[in-house]
Order: sequence, then C-alpha cells, then structure tokens
Amino acid sequence: MDKKKIAVPLVCHGHSRPVVDLFYSPVTPDGFFLISASKDSSPMLRNGETGDWIGTFEGHKGAVWSVCLDTNALRAASASADFSAKVWDALTGDVLHSFEHKHIVRACAFSEDTHLLLTGGVEKVLRIYDLNRPDAPPREVDKSPGSVRTVTWMHSDQTILSSCTDMGGVSYGLVKSYNMPCTVESASLEPKYGNKFVAGGEDMWVRVFDFHTGDEIACNKGHHGPVHCVRFSPGGESYASGSEDGTIRIWLTGPLTHDGTEPFAANGSVGKVKVTAEDVSRKIEGFQIAEEGKTKEKEAGKE
Repeated sequence: MDKKKIAVPLVCHGHSRPVVDLFYSPVTPDGFFLISASKDSSPMLRNGETGDWIGTFEGHKGAVWSVCLDTNALRAASASADFSAKVWDALTGDVLHSFEHKHIVRACAFSEDTHLLLTGGVEKVLRIYDLNRPDAPPREVDKSPGSVRTVTWMHSDQTILSSCTDMGGVSYGLVKSYNMPCTVESASLEPKYGNKFVAGGEDMWVRVFDFHTGDEIACNKGHHGPVHCVRFSPGGESYASGSEDGTIRIWLTGPLTHDGTEPFAANGSVGKVKVTAEDVSRKIEGFQIAEEGKTKEKEAGKE
C-alpha cells in the first residue's frame, strides 16, 4: 500500500482569536494576496504565495466575520459584529468607507467590476452599495429566508448567490454529493481544473478529495482546533486553512499538470478532467439584479 506523503504547511501566526474567513485575490501584476478575518476584530493581509504578513486593518470594534479583496487587490472589505461593513485602502490600510447596519454583518463581496459592494447578515437583508456614490442609499433585497451567512457575485455580476445560517442548502443544481468523515464547516473547489476539493471542520484536519469519485487524496494534520475556513489559491497550487487555534496554514498541492496537459492525483495516476470549475459554476440558480435595482429570478442554462 502506498503511503501518503506528510504535508508540511506554512504556518501564519498573528491573530489572537479564531480565524473565521479567508479570501484570495486574483493574480495581479504584483502577485496574489490572502486576507483573513478573525474574532480579534483586525483583518490581516498577507502575500498569498509565502504567507508573509503585509499589514493589519485596524478600526472594527467587534469580531470580523467576512473579508474580501477587489479584483485588483487595491481595496479590501470587511463585515463585522460591530454592525458595520468597511472598505479599506489595501495599500495604506486607511478606511475609505464605513457602512452602518442595524445588526451584525456576516458577509461581504466586491463585484467583479469593483464598483459595487454586497453585504448581508442577521437582518436577513442583502444590501448593494455603489462605491462610486458611497453616500447614496444602498439597493436592498429583503427576501432572504434567514440570516445571511455568505454572499458572492457570479456570471459577470449578473447573479447574486447567498446562503443562510437558519437553513441548509443554497439555490444550486446538485452536481456531486459525498458523505464526509466529520462535520464540515468549509470546502473549496480547485479553480483551475476542478478535479479536487478541500474540506475542513470539527476534527481539526484538512482533507483533499477527488472531485469525481469522492476518494480522499490527502489528510493534513496540524491545527489545534476546528477548521473554520479553507480556500484554494487562484492558481490551485496551494490552499489555506483558518482555525479556532488562531493560525492560518498554507498547504502546497504540488504540480497540477502532467506533461503540461493533464492533472494527476497525489498517487501519481493520470486522469482526464470531465468537469471544470467553470462547468460547475454554470449549473447555478440565483437572483439577477435588474437595472432598476429590483430582483428577478434567473436560472442558469444547464448542460
């Protein structure tokens, strides 16, 4: 029987309380970056490849539940238990805008064109802020069936996808479903080929699975508390995990292709990719934002 290799991660210290969210920027001319949210109220920006600390965003007065970077990694956003969402200059760390809410803000996301910020939280309301007119009232979508836990833009900013804490599931067409060895808190699909995914949860381990079969490829141990968030880097060459223990660990996946064309699994076997990450994203239902600011249901075309 082949023995699985033991992965040695890059360990990133700095947060004094649990790490609850991670976000990678796209690849920019200056590389790619990783931002983290923590209950210590201070998001941190790091080099996405090395994990080296770049800076800390100081100004929130409560736990920060969600963070993101815009497409160019020039601005950061954060959602906090202090009833606010903030937009930061990612180069200087200065607060550019602070958007007050009526309750805890759990999620935030920049639109792909970087002009809009989407927020959601305990109020069960999605808000869309125009960053070109930050003083203008936001557009609101108040049909969320529960407290908003996550939000994201899709389909070139035409679709909003959100999930709620009060109920299971999101508005997806089911592609794959696998039973996990523990209660999973977070999962992330490899973005380049879509042939594997990583998951983490209550047992403190970070596991990698084959997307097509559900077989476990790797099991990485090292965290000393439940794993709250996992994310693949934009090129899929590494993935990061954030934990109750306050650390971020960056795990290298190794080469993603064989002979420059086909991905291979950890045991060296080669297989063609049948479903890419792009294919999966097309199998999604959500809400499309109409020009007048209202919403209408939209179903993505299914292959």
